[in-house]
Amino acid sequence: MTILMTRAALPGLLSLLLGACSSAPKPPTVDETQKRPANAQMAVELQVCKNDLQNTRILATESGRLAETTAATLAHLVARQQLMAKLQERAVTNSVHTVHFAFNSTRVGISADVAAPFLAEAKAAPLVLLRGRTDGNSDSPVESRIAQARASAVRDFLIASGVDPTRIRTTHQPSGDHVADNRSTQGRNLNRRVEIEVYRALPLVQQSSPASQP
Repeated sequence: MTILMTRAALPGLLSLLLGACSSAPKPPTVDETQKRPANAQMAVELQVCKNDLQNTRILATESGRLAETTAATLAHLVARQQLMAKLQERAVTNSVHTVHFAFNSTRVGISADVAAPFLAEAKAAPLVLLRGRTDGNSDSPVESRIAQARASAVRDFLIASGVDPTRIRTTHQPSGDHVADNRSTQGRNLNRRVEIEVYRALPLVQQSSPASQP
């Protein structure tokens, strides 16, 4: 009797087992503790760090360009200062000697002891500039002719004394540029003159810097 009952229950047991096998599997469970929101603190800080790094790179690039521009400007200023210093130094080291003339005269009367110092300088100088002057008060043709003749007379004297004529330049001024009171006899005697400027070095000609290319 027991065996019969077991055989009778077998189909039901099999059906139960088959039904259990054919049922849909349960979905996997998700551990909510492992989720991180998109705006988590770490993600926000990372993005801020990236932005700061990019801004730092931009600032570094701009700073480099500014540094190059500043360096070029400073170099240009230094070059100009050095040039001005040289010009000033050379202007200061020039020596000036004066030859005076009698009224309405163009004759050069210089004693040997007076002429010796500036003749030695003039022979070694790269440039000697002569400026003829009168005691006149107007730019008349007569005054102009006298001023020019005095400068030429000193030039001839220097050449005869051994100064290279190619190094001599002359200029003149009929009136004005007085060194003393032209209303007095003594002042007029001082104003009738030729100035001999002896250059120790040729004057520098300052050249303008080329325009920067765009």
